[in-house]
Amino acid sequence: MPSIESHGYPLVFGVADSREVEADPAGQVSVCTEVRALEGMQKEALVRVGSGRTWRMVSDEGPYLDGTDLAPFPLAYFAAGMQFSLLSRIMSEARTGSVGIASIALTQDALYSMEGSFLRGDAEGGAMPVRVEVTIESDADSDVVAELVRRAVAASGAHALMRDAMVNVFALTHNGQRRELDGLPVSGSSYREPPSFESSVPDPSHIHTDDILTKTLEAEKVHGVEGGAGSSLQAVQKRTLHVHGEALLRPDGLMETDISLFKPIGSSFRFVCDETPERGGTGRAPSPLAYLGAGVGFCYMTQLGRYAHIKKKILTSYSLIQQSDFVLGGTTGPDYRPATAEPFDTHVFMESDEADEVAADFVRTGERTCFLHAAMRGRHASEIQLRHNDAEVEL
Repeated sequence: MPSIESHGYPLVFGVADSREVEADPAGQVSVCTEVRALEGMQKEALVRVGSGRTWRMVSDEGPYLDGTDLAPFPLAYFAAGMQFSLLSRIMSEARTGSVGIASIALTQDALYSMEGSFLRGDAEGGAMPVRVEVTIESDADSDVVAELVRRAVAASGAHALMRDAMVNVFALTHNGQRRELDGLPVSGSSYREPPSFESSVPDPSHIHTDDILTKTLEAEKVHGVEGGAGSSLQAVQKRTLHVHGEALLRPDGLMETDISLFKPIGSSFRFVCDETPERGGTGRAPSPLAYLGAGVGFCYMTQLGRYAHIKKKILTSYSLIQQSDFVLGGTTGPDYRPATAEPFDTHVFMESDEADEVAADFVRTGERTCFLHAAMRGRHASEIQLRHNDAEVEL
């Protein structure tokens, strides 16, 4: 398999893409995420939101999964997408309501769990409501700012994903043939071929690439401690994960967040985000939903790689095509309604010498142990706190 090192590209870049994609219907946005496994725990994704630019992103794992730690862990992408989604919606609501905001920052903490045995087949991922503190400096009245934040949370596709329970659907193609997939809702996906990454090269016309994603703090590789090296590869697990993020709006109009993995012991990465032109941005960096879609795809792929390691199975190659759709909320007057996230549709492509039922077991285990599919299975409405001009405001 290729690796992040062998490519020599930035961790994120806009792809020179000639594919034509139809624009989404008004009030809707579609996210297509294609992911393939690279060496070890590394993954590569192509993500397109609506008819916008295709972005190539890579993910890796830290010492806890014996990764090379060259790129962000999957949950970092999801955490960035959630923060950027809310930050973008707050600023959109402020513009709509002519509310001046002098400064805005978000602090977010997300907790996940893993418990059970991969060998017994009862390992299961879990998710808890995300905790977000929004800090706003504004001359507007506190009740105006509070209503603005409430509307922004409701209009955020990322927070809708956590708020509403979804029944996601799956398909499996093993060794070139569509296979039965008992135990999971079946996708109607018509994809026949795995995703291709061969022509995914940087677009020379897109110059804002080198600082879209950077590592800000290297994790220390330690053994024999909670969350230390190799700890997440144990066959039996009972642990909690903690992802922390701090986001802000920059003077140049771009959004930025620093994401840290507190548990297990992981590195920190800085993400830069811009909305698509359809959403009022300039497309200089990936949009919130691009990061969100990548996070879900990367997290699911990690579960397949972990399971193969624990079960000592060799997967020649594995990849997926993931489709996710969001209905955007109306934000003014009587047409106001919350955003909704539609079920994710994941088609897994796998090449191996294993029996078809073993391949199907991988797909089922991936769904059961993926932290983000766990988040979507339940209802985990975000817990939002607001500080306006250094005073706490009730929402």
